[in-house]
Amino acid sequence: MNADMHAAHAPDSQYVELAVEVFAMLADATRVRLILALRDGELPVNALAAIAGKSAPAVSQHLAKMRLARMVSTRQEGTKVFYRLQDGHAWQLVADAIHQAEHSLGTAPHHGMAPHAGQEK
Repeated sequence: MNADMHAAHAPDSQYVELAVEVFAMLADATRVRLILALRDGELPVNALAAIAGKSAPAVSQHLAKMRLARMVSTRQEGTKVFYRLQDGHAWQLVADAIHQAEHSLGTAPHHGMAPHAGQEK
């Protein structure tokens, strides 16, 4: 790992507070559902509302926050606005959190984790 990458992952990194903001943005079941729904491509608000089981105005508010956080971007086609994931990072965080939940419930197969430098086996 290069020095810049190591510094970004240090406990005193300037990115820690921003990472907490990302987790706060994902600490909402509707937003997690929206990210999962957008995994395979873009969708309009009404389709996302149906998937999330929420009203279109409520989903629009969530999407506006996610857009400000640069998790989603938009494309307009006529009067319809289509949303898509900005990149794969938010989806990967959600996938990892779901995988962690599976482990917590004992429904995922156990696997070992390689220790980090300075940790014992």
